[in-house]
Amino acid sequence: MASPVRRLAALLRSSLGAAARTAGRPAAAPPRARPAAARPAPTDGPADADLEYRPRADGHPDPGEVVWAWVPYDEGDGRGKDRPVLVIGRRGRDLLGLMLTSKDHDRDAADEARHGRSWMDVGTGAWDSSRRPSEVRLDRLLVLEPAKVRREGAALDRTLFDDVVAAARRTQGW
Repeated sequence: MASPVRRLAALLRSSLGAAARTAGRPAAAPPRARPAAARPAPTDGPADADLEYRPRADGHPDPGEVVWAWVPYDEGDGRGKDRPVLVIGRRGRDLLGLMLTSKDHDRDAADEARHGRSWMDVGTGAWDSSRRPSEVRLDRLLVLEPAKVRREGAALDRTLFDDVVAAARRTQGW
């Protein structure tokens, strides 16, 4: 059996050897945050916004269309994810949107509600190449800079768009 002094000496040699092997190597850079294409809307909702359904095949994002944008996580720490966003309106030059996900929140609805998150099924569409069913988040209105979104050309039908906007109004109280 090795003495405590010998075990400590072996541990130090091992630690110093690892430090010597990594000396001179640059430290791994922390992940960089992308500039957000979306930001949370003011809590007063879309006052003075145009929420009319008007998708047009003109190469520009319009209400009723699903676009892709970099959306920051709720934590607001600079991290986020490129995700589909349903454009529901315009306020001045900005777009207003609600993010979509393919994650099924019906299974964790109680936990989501406890955290103030509310979701609505919107089905499948061309915004998801795998045609997975999607849900739209009703409680988080996003403001999007049009130049920072990518248009994918998918659109919800008018009835579903109207249902989503009505549900977002109820959820957010505007």
